[in-house]
Amino acid sequence: MLLDIIFLVVGLALILVGANLLTDGASAIAKRWGVSDMIVGLTVVAFGTSAPELVISIVSAINGSGELAIGNAVGSNIFNILAIVGVTAMVKPIKVERTTLTADIPLVVLSALVLLAMGMGPWLGDDTGRTLWRSNGIVLLLFFAIFMRYTFAQAKQGAPEPSDNAKTQTPMPVWKAWLWVALGLAGLVFGGDKFVDGASGIASALGVSDAIIALTIVSAGTSLPELATSVAAALKGKPGLAIGNVIGSNIFNIFMVLGASATIRPLAFGTIGPVDLLVLTGACILFWLFGFFFKERTFTRAEGALLTAGYIAYISYLVIIS
Repeated sequence: MLLDIIFLVVGLALILVGANLLTDGASAIAKRWGVSDMIVGLTVVAFGTSAPELVISIVSAINGSGELAIGNAVGSNIFNILAIVGVTAMVKPIKVERTTLTADIPLVVLSALVLLAMGMGPWLGDDTGRTLWRSNGIVLLLFFAIFMRYTFAQAKQGAPEPSDNAKTQTPMPVWKAWLWVALGLAGLVFGGDKFVDGASGIASALGVSDAIIALTIVSAGTSLPELATSVAAALKGKPGLAIGNVIGSNIFNIFMVLGASATIRPLAFGTIGPVDLLVLTGACILFWLFGFFFKERTFTRAEGALLTAGYIAYISYLVIIS
């Protein structure tokens, strides 16, 4: 138990330091490339912070643990929307661009709907069982390729002209920016791994079931890099980086992580049922709608509190049915 607590503390410290370095480095790269923080958040930051999900899901697929692979991705995406956006908005309201609401977030909703359709096979008249087959994996990867094509098309349009204040600041050297990104990602991935190890060990010692650990601690633990990065970016006045990280991670987790995993080996949904998939889809739709209502194109503290409450309710439901 003592070693698990040490892992928990060390992991959290590495995550916090890594998030700070990654945010600074990625923002500097955005300026060097002449693209927006949103684009960097959708790609470099999102894919980097989703590395734990990718590794865990692929290893799980190779080992024949389809439920863990799918549960990790689904749980992480629910955590991303309800907990990360919720907590980040409560720390500091997030204002987003119009194109984010009309083009980027709808892709998050689409990814959830596609997975929902694939996971609801028996209820939709499909008698092949609740499994992500290789054909499903290839379809998901094709969606990911379309997303990447769209993102790079956005990047070619260029970023807004920097402000006079930004022009007077000394830019970070390219080598230092990439070093910060590399060190930040290393801290996030290694710290997330140690945090999950510590939390899982503590949960096991307290008698919590493996299913609950997979759906909550593992998925939330692998999403801690996204949480730390988004909060750090919001506090530093980088809303594009904060929200782009969540959007890119969610799309990456379903289209790339599950697509690659299912292509390697078919994944059975197991106990990942309709409720989990519907919660994910509902969270994504709520994420989209909140950007339009109350205060236009801003995720307010009140909305953040509602999202966070939704995650607490979902976790409470999992504990009750376990």
